Amino acid sequence: MSSAPIGRLSLLLIVITPALWSANYLVARYAPGIVSPHLLAFLRWLIAFCLMLPFAFSELRQLWPAWGREWKEMLFLGALGMWICGAFVYIGGETTEALNIGLLYALAPVLIAIVSAHLLKDRLQGLQLIGLLLAVTGVLIVVSKGSWHSIAEVNFNTGDVWVIIAVISWTTYSVVLKQRNSVLGSFARVTVITAGGLLVLLPFTVAEIAVYGLPANIPHALFISAIAAVLPGFGAYQAYAFLQQKIGAARAGLVLYLGPLYTALLGWWLLAEPPQWYHLVGAILIIPGMYLAMFKRHRSNH
Repeated sequence: MSSAPIGRLSLLLIVITPALWSANYLVARYAPGIVSPHLLAFLRWLIAFCLMLPFAFSELRQLWPAWGREWKEMLFLGALGMWICGAFVYIGGETTEALNIGLLYALAPVLIAIVSAHLLKDRLQGLQLIGLLLAVTGVLIVVSKGSWHSIAEVNFNTGDVWVIIAVISWTTYSVVLKQRNSVLGSFARVTVITAGGLLVLLPFTVAEIAVYGLPANIPHALFISAIAAVLPGFGAYQAYAFLQQKIGAARAGLVLYLGPLYTALLGWWLLAEPPQWYHLVGAILIIPGMYLAMFKRHRSNH
């Protein structure tokens, strides 16, 4: 059971990580017609890997060949986290609405909490479960724009299947990342996992280029890929791995619930779309809900 206190760095990352991930929503919105899904995912992780490697190289060199014996696990995690959770979401975003993606991804922290309870004994209990329920409700209010009718009238299509697979993959990635120990620290480990993801992505990217060709505007495609690499790639994945190590899979998964609020703020800043009343209501539910889910157990045990 994860009852460790939340340190200052972890607390800071709880706030920052979902902001980094929210940038991926903007990338997914602008990418169609500019860069194909697998090429975008490959470029994203190639740039991110190049950013990670200089910081991780010393540890990787010192602990070789010990971490080399984990290559199958690293390849598996790379397939889950960089291929499926990367390209599949971009594929789904071409044919499904943002509301559908928001509703489906609202399931991820719940699934992580359920699976973690069974496999990792990392349970949310009492007021933490109430906090999880509040956060889920807040997310639903935000993504539905305060209209429950919009949820009831959602029409699911093939794009949603891609997103559902990505949600299941993210749940599996989160639990396996916490369940399996590594000789590497969290930063170096994600660096190697990224390399594994690139190996898995490579043949699919080559096939996609053979069918659709290279982007018409390569500088624009590289710019979008760089944003995806630095913020939701390098930044968010490394921060999430650190949080999992420090506070457990169930609580770390809850940072996803701040995503819709950050997306609303980004939309206000970049797209001149001011927040609405349902963003405020969602925040009133999500923020206290996350507080209860993340902090209450430690406070009650000490």
